[in-house]
Amino acid sequence: MQNAEPVAKTAARSSYLYLRHRWPIRLMHWINVAAFLIMLMSGLAIFNAHPTLNWGLSSYGDSPVVLDISAQPSAAIGAVPGQRIGQTEILGYRFNTTGVLGRSKNSAGVWVDRAFPSWLTIPGFYSLAFARDWHFFFAWIFVLNGFAYVGYSAYTRHLRRDMWPTGSDMRGIWVSIKEHIRFKHPQGEAARTYNVLQKLTYLFVIFGLLPLVILMGWALSPGMNAFAAGWVDLFGGRQAARTLHFIAAWALVAFMLLHVFLVIAYGFWNHMRSIITGRYRLDLATEAKNDALGLSDLVNVPAQSDATNPAELATRQSNPEQATRKISLSPMSETTNMERKDGQ
Repeated sequence: MQNAEPVAKTAARSSYLYLRHRWPIRLMHWINVAAFLIMLMSGLAIFNAHPTLNWGLSSYGDSPVVLDISAQPSAAIGAVPGQRIGQTEILGYRFNTTGVLGRSKNSAGVWVDRAFPSWLTIPGFYSLAFARDWHFFFAWIFVLNGFAYVGYSAYTRHLRRDMWPTGSDMRGIWVSIKEHIRFKHPQGEAARTYNVLQKLTYLFVIFGLLPLVILMGWALSPGMNAFAAGWVDLFGGRQAARTLHFIAAWALVAFMLLHVFLVIAYGFWNHMRSIITGRYRLDLATEAKNDALGLSDLVNVPAQSDATNPAELATRQSNPEQATRKISLSPMSETTNMERKDGQ
C-alpha cells in the first residue's frame, strides 16, 4: 500500500495530445479508403459479367475452375418446379449461397440470378460499361495516391524510421503475437510507435498486396498486353492473372476488416480523432501505475528512439521513476517537443 499515494498523484495529470498524423497522411488515407471501396464494388459488378475464375490462359476448354458463382435449378425434395438456388463452387466444393451469392433480391425485391447482390456493386443495376468506367477512373486515383504516399513517406523517412522492423523488433515478435492474442496493446509512451506485427503487416500490404493487385489489373488490359507482349504468361496467363487480382483484392478486404476491428478494440474515438484531426491522446495513467508497482515490463514494449527526444529517452532508461514523475507533471494539452517529424 506504500505505492498507492504516488500512483494517485501520478494519475492526476496523466494524458496529453500529440500530433500523430500530419495532414498529407490523413488526406491520402481517406482518398485510399474511398478509392478502394469504389474499386471493390465496381470490380464485383465487372465480375458479375463472367462469375467464374479459372487458372490458365483462358476460361475455355479444360482450364481448372477456381471459383464459380451461379444460379441452378433446385434439386431439393419438394422444390417448386422452376425454383432456382444460388450456388458457389470453390475448388470443386459446392455451397448453397441463396440470398447472397448466385441468386438474390434486387432493389425492387425481385429474385434475380446475380453473382454478387446489387447492394454490393457499383452500379447497383447490371452495366458492364458503367462498372468499368467507375473501376478504371478510381484505379488511377488509387495508384497515383499510392505513389504519393510512398514518396512522401520516403522523403520524411517515415518508412525507414517508423515502419522498418529492427533486430530488437524481430526478437520480440512472439511476445507481440501473444499480446495481440490476449488483446493487450502498448500503453503510454510505447503506444507512440508501431509494434513489430504492425510494421510487418504494413510493409506486406504496401510492397506486396498493393503492387500485386495493380499489376494483375494491368494484366487484364489488352492495351498492356499489346505494349509488352508475353509478360502476362509469366503469371500463368490472363485468366490466372484475373484470379490473382481477385484473391489479392479480397486479401486487402481482410486487412481492412482487421484494421477496423483493431481500431474499435483499442480505442475507436481516439484513433478516429487521430486520423481526422491528427491528434492522438496518450493515456499515461496505466504506464505510471505499472512503473510505480514495478510492472511496466509486463505490459509495455519499450518505445523506439524516434518516439521521444534522445535526452528524454536516456532519462527514462536510466531513471524510470524520475521520468514517470516528469511526464506526470506535464499539462493535459498538446505538446510540440515530442511530436514526430512525419506525423505518422
